[in-house]
Amino acid sequence: MDTLKTYPAFAEFYASSTSGTGSTDAALAAAGETIDASTSATPEEQIDAAQAVLHQALKADLLQRILAQSPAFFERAIVDLLVGMGYGGSHENAARRLGKSGDGGIDGVIDEDRLGLDRIYVQAKRYASHISVGRPEVQGFLGSLVGVGAAKGVFVTTSSFSAPATDFVRHLPQRIVLIDGDRLADLMVEHGVGVRIAQTVEVKRLDEDFFVEE
Repeated sequence: MDTLKTYPAFAEFYASSTSGTGSTDAALAAAGETIDASTSATPEEQIDAAQAVLHQALKADLLQRILAQSPAFFERAIVDLLVGMGYGGSHENAARRLGKSGDGGIDGVIDEDRLGLDRIYVQAKRYASHISVGRPEVQGFLGSLVGVGAAKGVFVTTSSFSAPATDFVRHLPQRIVLIDGDRLADLMVEHGVGVRIAQTVEVKRLDEDFFVEE
C-alpha cells in the first residue's frame, strides 16, 4: 500500500475512498495484502495486483452508493445494466417494462431479446450487506413466476443469498439466476454502468522483430 500511495492518481483515489463508511478502506486493505506479499513479483504482476486493489475498492464504492440511493434509483440501475448486457431492446422499452408489472413478488419484466420472443422476470432487493436473502423470499419469487407461467427469472440483491436459497434454485424446472452484491458490482464494472475510465496505463515491451537483421 505504501508503494501504491507514491503514485498521485492512486493517492487521490485512496483519500477519496477512505472518506466513506469504512468498507472501502477494508476492501483496499484486504486486497493490498496481495501486493505486500508479492514484493518479488515482476512489474507486470505488481500492476495486475494494483488493478485488483482498485477493482475491489470500486466494487465496494458502487454498493455503498447504491445503498445510499432510493429504491427507484436501484431499479433504474438494473435497467441500465440489463440494457448494457443486451437485454430489453432499447432503454426506453426496458424502462417501461421493469418495475411496472404489478404482480406480487415480481418487480419487473424485460424482453430477453430485441424481438421480444421471450421474457425474463426480475425481482430486486436492496439490502444492507449483513441482511441476506433467504429461501422463503426466493420461493415467493418462484411462486410468482409459476403464477404468470414464466420459466425464467433473475433475483438481484445488493447483499447475499443464504446457502438454502442457493441450493433451492439448483433443482428447479424454472431457470432462476441469483445475482448477489458482489456479482452485481462485477457486472456493473464490466459493462460500464455507474463507472467510467479514469486513467489508462500503457505497458510497452521491446519489439523483437525490429532487431532481426535480414
